[in-house]
Order: sequence, then structure tokens, then C-alpha cells
Amino acid sequence: MKIAAIMGLGAIISSALALPVAAQSNDLVYSDNEVIFCLGVSDLPQEKRTCIGKSADACVNATPMGGTTFGMGGCLSRELAFWDARLNRIYGQVRTLEKQRDRENADMGATLPSSEAALRDMQRAWIPYRDARCAYEHTQWGGGTGGGPAVLACLMDATAQQTLLLEQSIY
Repeated sequence: MKIAAIMGLGAIISSALALPVAAQSNDLVYSDNEVIFCLGVSDLPQEKRTCIGKSADACVNATPMGGTTFGMGGCLSRELAFWDARLNRIYGQVRTLEKQRDRENADMGATLPSSEAALRDMQRAWIPYRDARCAYEHTQWGGGTGGGPAVLACLMDATAQQTLLLEQSIY
């Protein structure tokens, strides 16, 4: 799930992630606070989905040249990193809970499918889906410079959606 481990998008991801380098100077004004605040005041899953992109948007608006391809890419890649770290954390927590559930079911003599294995299989299937979804998004830009930020926005959205899905199973 780590950004560096993304397979399938290969050169597309590499080029998209290279875009923000110029925008990651001291001029980039990014904070996770917009998303964190939004998640804190949102109770329903559909409300939480509206939080996706809030920090990237605030960054674009606060950063000189934030509306450029480089600025957008820098802001999007920062929020993507936020969601990726959150996804990795929640996946570990859910996996621990599912292992415990499997042990409890086995202790009761239940012969149920493994919840932990189902979670793992779901996550493994989601990664290529996300990559294919974002590769398709890239094709919609016809090789234009907007393709890099579009891929980052797609990855951010898909990663955030998956994070929120897994968080629902805990909270």
C-alpha cells in the first residue's frame, strides 16, 4: 500500500510523483489539519467522504503558484501521503481485530471462513483496482500536464475511500 510500492501504474506514478518536487520548496503551504478537523466534526460516512481533498485544496489556495501543475501535484501528494499512512494504520488495526475474531470463532468451535484472510484478500484485490482506476484517469488527459495531478487526485481519493471503509469496521 505504500506509495513507493505501487505497481501497475509504473511510469505514470513515477512521473506524477516527480511533478511535486518543484512545489515541495518552502513555498508549499500544507497541513493535514483541514482533513483532520473535518473528520472530527463528521459523524456519518457520507459526511466523512466530503473531507477528502480538503487539505490539498487549502494548500493549493494558500500556496503561491498553488494552481500550477507543480503546486497542485505537491499539495495532492502531501494529502495522499496522509491518507496512505492512515490506511496503513487502520488496516493493521482491523487485521488485528479480525485475527482475534477468528481465534474466538475457532475457540467456540465455529467453522467460519477466516475474517482476517477475507480482509487481506480484499485489500490485495483493491490495490490493482486502484491502480487500474487511476491509470484510466491518466488516459483521460491525453498526455497533457494535468495528467500528473489527476493521477495523484485519483490515488488520494481511492486511498481515502478505502481508509474510510476500513475505519467504519472499527468505529
